[in-house]
Amino acid sequence: DVQIEEENKLIAKAYKELLKISYRSLTDDDKKLIRTAFDMAVDAHKEQRRKSGEAYIFHPIAVAKIVASEIGLDATSIAAALLHDVVEDTNYTLNDLERLCGETVAKIVDGLTKISMLDKDEERPISLQAENYRKLLLTMNDDIRVIIIKIADRLHNMQTMGAMRADKQVKIASETLYIYAPLAHRIGLFNIKNELEDLGLKYTEPEVFNDIEQKIAETKEEQQAYIEKFT
Repeated sequence: DVQIEEENKLIAKAYKELLKISYRSLTDDDKKLIRTAFDMAVDAHKEQRRKSGEAYIFHPIAVAKIVASEIGLDATSIAAALLHDVVEDTNYTLNDLERLCGETVAKIVDGLTKISMLDKDEERPISLQAENYRKLLLTMNDDIRVIIIKIADRLHNMQTMGAMRADKQVKIASETLYIYAPLAHRIGLFNIKNELEDLGLKYTEPEVFNDIEQKIAETKEEQQAYIEKFT
């Protein structure tokens, strides 16, 4: 009971942080929409946990934070990010989402659910999967927010892959380098593209990654001295 109470405090704290970090000034209606989406997500995922053992709800909150702070999207996108796994993984339906959060949020979540269905085919080669992604994304050009939220979802998954099996890490990292990093580049999300590439290298070429990381650490003092001298 104590652990659950502590976890609930952390969830409430994460929600407050989400409202604070948005680039946009949120209206009362925006806050109401985000709160509705948050409450739905908490209820939908209440029995679920990630491989790391933490409550699943922390994942959609983290994706919503990326959408709000690093990309600067609107309240509709934040709500859709909070709900992005609800239809795929829980008993909530698109009709439920449309009734409580509006048609646009429901459409975005529907697009995200369709993309996730492609991710679940373990046997499909990445090159063929990329082609299927291309075809699917061409049908979604009416709302680019679907793709942007999916990229944010993949970024958080890459940031938290430590608890996964090594073969799964390599598969997801390879897929990220082949599909998601180029997508982020095309859309103009350069910071996210760079982080996806770094994380992809960490799992596909760990020796190269560790070597580069070590060299950067070794030259950090030298870099700092140069910057101070230049300043």
